[in-house]
Amino acid sequence: MTGLDSVKAQFLSSINNSKSDDKPYPHWFLEDVFPKDIALELKDMDWPAPDLGGVSGTREAHNATRSYFDVEAQEEHEVCQLVADTLQSADVVKAIEEKFNTSLSGTYLRIEYGQDTDGFWLQPHTDIGVKLFTMLIYLSDGEGHEELGTDIYADADTHVGSSPFGHNQAMIFVPADNTWHGFEKRPIKGIRKSLIVNYVSDEWRAREQLAFPNQTV
Repeated sequence: MTGLDSVKAQFLSSINNSKSDDKPYPHWFLEDVFPKDIALELKDMDWPAPDLGGVSGTREAHNATRSYFDVEAQEEHEVCQLVADTLQSADVVKAIEEKFNTSLSGTYLRIEYGQDTDGFWLQPHTDIGVKLFTMLIYLSDGEGHEELGTDIYADADTHVGSSPFGHNQAMIFVPADNTWHGFEKRPIKGIRKSLIVNYVSDEWRAREQLAFPNQTV
């Protein structure tokens, strides 16, 4: 498996080569986020997908079955530890702060392994509050998944488009009161997989979800 230095170098290269769009709010698109073997291993992780049970609209509706690169996952899966160590590292955090004009001082790393199945949707929301940085890393490449990008809104009621969705690509934004995004309900064949990466403030209550619950970046 590719080592930490190479994973960090690839991630930093992806950030440096990102493309930005200022409308309706500043956001960025990345390609080749991780080395190929790491991206493939992440895509192929055999974790159970949440059973929607006919309920969707928010991820919180399925808190009991959500998966994270928490302490236990890192102990059991080398790839989880590699990704967490990469995003926790001082040089990567500094690069994120400089590239996206934000401060992550005193924040904690949270990485969710998102698995969305047919019937899933997310109402428009902004991520404002305890989330100080949001990165959505797309992993799956199933039939029709290129149409499953994150939906972008000018406000809670005005849809303006969606991000590209492709294996090992990503969307980034710094949460603010105008960073409306969600997922319009549409057919999902197989499982829509992604990493949902946030740096969160000390006010985050669910410490068990954090990659390093006792260590800020």
